[in-house]
Amino acid sequence: MPSLFPSLRSVGKFALASAQVALGPASLAQAGTPVSCPNPQLSCQNTTAVADTCCFNAPGGQLLLTQFWNAAPDIGPTTSWTVHGLWPDKCDGTYEAYCDPARELKTDAATIIQSFGKTELLNYMRTYWKSNDNDDDGFWTHEFDKHGTCISTYEPQCYTGYTPQEEVVGYFEKTVDLFKTLNTYQILAASGILPSTTKTYTSAEIQAAIAKTRGGREVTIGCSSGALREVWYHYNVQGSVQTGNFIAADPDGTKSTCPATGIKYIPKGGSSPPSTTTRPASSSSSTPPSATGAPFSGRGYLNAVTGGRQTGCLISSGKWYASGTCATLTAAASGTGFKLTSSKGQCGIVSGSFTCGSSVPATIFSSSAGFLVADGSSTLYADSVPSGVIQATVYTTQRATAVQFKWQAV
Repeated sequence: MPSLFPSLRSVGKFALASAQVALGPASLAQAGTPVSCPNPQLSCQNTTAVADTCCFNAPGGQLLLTQFWNAAPDIGPTTSWTVHGLWPDKCDGTYEAYCDPARELKTDAATIIQSFGKTELLNYMRTYWKSNDNDDDGFWTHEFDKHGTCISTYEPQCYTGYTPQEEVVGYFEKTVDLFKTLNTYQILAASGILPSTTKTYTSAEIQAAIAKTRGGREVTIGCSSGALREVWYHYNVQGSVQTGNFIAADPDGTKSTCPATGIKYIPKGGSSPPSTTTRPASSSSSTPPSATGAPFSGRGYLNAVTGGRQTGCLISSGKWYASGTCATLTAAASGTGFKLTSSKGQCGIVSGSFTCGSSVPATIFSSSAGFLVADGSSTLYADSVPSGVIQATVYTTQRATAVQFKWQAV
């Protein structure tokens, strides 16, 4: 998936580092373990070649954790940025891509992650690592093939008791672990920089807000049509990417594409948020809304929210699934509400359960604060929260697990 400002990666040389983020080894549940690195060196500071590329990433010694802010159309939770990827650069602004065709993924990334029992990782990625073309799995595969295969410390010989494709899981897990330490939304909000339909910001304000959390180090910021869209966090790494320390580094030279002033920070959802906020566990609240909202329209997903967290979504049969591909539903106005259809057919409440199929009579649904309302309530039920390959039937009558379904337009 190309960046919104790809020209940034061909400019300048990266500076050295100071502030440090200590990230321990990714807690992978497979037999192999990364090789030990007893005397790790800091990448991009060597004056001669380092032979042990299992403990020193080369030639891509500078790692970039890159994030998206996609609004209008909205992608990802309303109060969180999303992952773009983890990229190795050659310390001079250049980079390699697609470094090992033999390790490019022949099986989709989600299947590999699930095969290692990493359901929690996969669920997190489905919320915070989103594609802008509704193909999350294809996006993840692209990121590993293009960038992950160029991280030398993830090569198979860099593991003791190597299990095939464990480096694939390691790449995604490390990216997510690093992303969790970089809450861009809250970092900006702490300095009064919030999405707004009216207010604009300067590049200096944005850089200063982020530099406070990085020992004074700046980042690369990218804009599209004057709107803030990307942040790239630059690091040198002491040791392997799996087990080493990430040291914050300045981007050297003019890499950012945002104007000096008048930068828009477009809100997701079409309206400015409150002046103070913290990142929620998901983009939705578990408290049942009381006000009636506008009917759903067009195409979208119905994301499941239970216990204050987004956990999976509805699939085309109308079941709740935590690990599968979300159904792209179509909402069409009907009377005072709307009808829903999936690739299986019309959706409706049949014998007290939500079902979609060719012989299903359509139910007229309504909405409340963005949540689906069926039989007069936005709170629906299941016997349990689904996990793994389990699919849960959604009921309108009380069961052990309460759940709401939040509309996400696509």
